[in-house]
Amino acid sequence: MSVRYIYQRQGWPKFTWNIEGIITKVSTIRLQQGRLVGRMLALGFPYADEASLDMVSDNIVKSSAIEGEHLDLSQVRSSVARQLGVEVAGLKESGRYVDGVVAMTLDATQMYDKPLTQDRLFGWHAALFPAPYSSTRRIKVAAWREDKNGPMQVISGVVGKEQVHFEAPPAKCVDSEMQRFLAWFNASGNLEPVIKAGMAHLWFVTIHPFDDGNGRIARAITDMCLAQSEQCSRRFYSLSNQFLNFRNDYYNELEHAQKGTLDISRWLEWFLEMLATAITGAEAKLSHVLLKGEFWHRFRNVPLNARQILVVNRLLDGFDGNLTTLKYSKLVKCSTDTALRDVTELIAFGLVRKKPAGGRSTAYELIMDKRT
Repeated sequence: MSVRYIYQRQGWPKFTWNIEGIITKVSTIRLQQGRLVGRMLALGFPYADEASLDMVSDNIVKSSAIEGEHLDLSQVRSSVARQLGVEVAGLKESGRYVDGVVAMTLDATQMYDKPLTQDRLFGWHAALFPAPYSSTRRIKVAAWREDKNGPMQVISGVVGKEQVHFEAPPAKCVDSEMQRFLAWFNASGNLEPVIKAGMAHLWFVTIHPFDDGNGRIARAITDMCLAQSEQCSRRFYSLSNQFLNFRNDYYNELEHAQKGTLDISRWLEWFLEMLATAITGAEAKLSHVLLKGEFWHRFRNVPLNARQILVVNRLLDGFDGNLTTLKYSKLVKCSTDTALRDVTELIAFGLVRKKPAGGRSTAYELIMDKRT
């Protein structure tokens, strides 16, 4: 039998890699992870929860988008908030399917320290497919694929001119392949976690054990490994977003690895590059949360009332237009005299100041300069 794919090679799945070629990247990523997680957690739980809520929601939407499926971000955010117990105003109703996708992702990251088992994967698959259909095609749910309609293939191109990019192991091999994968996953405690994340991703999608949903589940497994690496269930960056930005490269690198040798150095180098970029970009995406946390930390000892706290948070979140005493009174439902007293106190405390003259009403803005 000619060898076309990595799983057909002698020694599969004993992967090797050039540790000298990736050790610097691994070290840098571990420092990045520690710095980002430490900085976010130092803000306190409300801000860490808000940051994690935003990033988990984005990660779920982007993971589905890689497969060409577009989820409503507001529904996803609503479902994540409910399932995490995070209080968010004005939550949108989320559908059964969105709730299932969110449940799978949160189980992977919130329960990162629990074993990955066949039953757990079947539960994830059932959450992804509450009805036994993918588009209009009937599929097996919460069970390994059977290949009744032919081998599992990754194909592109129009009908009659299809290009086969990859053919997965025969269905009869899936159970034994997955038992070997799960045994390795749960016993690989000595393997550097970010290397484990890249290795697990490639290994799982190569087995391709389900009729559909393999990519999304592989990315959930990857996020589980990253949560293990940080010993933190909160997620502050999105690797799926990075994969989506380089979607063609993502598929090309997977295909190259699946048609290559057991030396997966190139795949790991690319995977780690994507991971490093995702972490670097996270601070920009979470800048508003960091800004709020650092602002409130500076004024943590200032005795503000509930109205003042509400208005300051609105300003930090991006207030539409200029803040005047009239807008203040309408926002917190108080008299203009009370609004003026509140604003005067905020000025005295050093939180806000008058904006340069312009217009008929005096307007106010936050003082964002750092001070002791």
